[in-house]
Amino acid sequence: MRITLQIMKSLEENAQSYFEKAKKAKRKAEGARGALERWKIQRDELLVKKTEFEEKLNEEKNKPIVVKKWYHKFRWFFTSDDFLVIGGRDATTNEIVIKKHTQKEDLVFHTDMAGSPFFVIQSGGKVISKKAIQETADATCTFSRAFQLGLSTQSVFYVKPDQVSKEAQSGEYLTKGAFMIRGKTTYAENKINLALGITEEQEVMSGPVDAVTKHCKQWIEIRQGKEKVSSVAKKLEKLLSHNDLDAVIRALPAGSFEIVKQRKL
Repeated sequence: MRITLQIMKSLEENAQSYFEKAKKAKRKAEGARGALERWKIQRDELLVKKTEFEEKLNEEKNKPIVVKKWYHKFRWFFTSDDFLVIGGRDATTNEIVIKKHTQKEDLVFHTDMAGSPFFVIQSGGKVISKKAIQETADATCTFSRAFQLGLSTQSVFYVKPDQVSKEAQSGEYLTKGAFMIRGKTTYAENKINLALGITEEQEVMSGPVDAVTKHCKQWIEIRQGKEKVSSVAKKLEKLLSHNDLDAVIRALPAGSFEIVKQRKL
């Protein structure tokens, strides 16, 4: 190491000058080390974000292409004899189903339990079959609070659309999604009955087992159990090779689950 001394300064002054330079160099080195550590942290954070972005991009890329249908905003399925059935997800969609998507020859289903969805069999100009009525009664039961409460059946009835009214009796008030039923109601035997499958158009369809197995090449039968929706939905997504977790979750009723039977091609 070469040292240069200033002849106009004393030995002590030269030593003090080098001491100050050494302190300054040390501060710069410490600052550089700190900057390097901060850069490493930022680099690691960026790498994590890059990995997350690439994973999300890959998921979106691998998501099945599903042509959006008007009924996808509701609960829906096709019966085993091809009637379209739609149901409310909440108070708002209950209102829409009854007010906008119910025709004179359709049938409207509900339960005696508060908070249940309305389901409608759309007749499409055909005579509604006993099979369609049975499957829709099962769906009305399954997507009611009965599933969450662990019940196996529920009091399900059906009426004609003109028996469903938003006009409350004197002194009563109907909340959003609620309707007054007037006239005779017909009760239908029913049970918890649920399967989830993938249609040829890559839709996630949930409904009674016979309906789902008729319209889906891949399907899984489900019943009440102890597994949370988030956990079972991930398993269903994987088992059905359908990379759309949100669609699977939306197709399930509220409650806990158990996978019973699977058919996968």
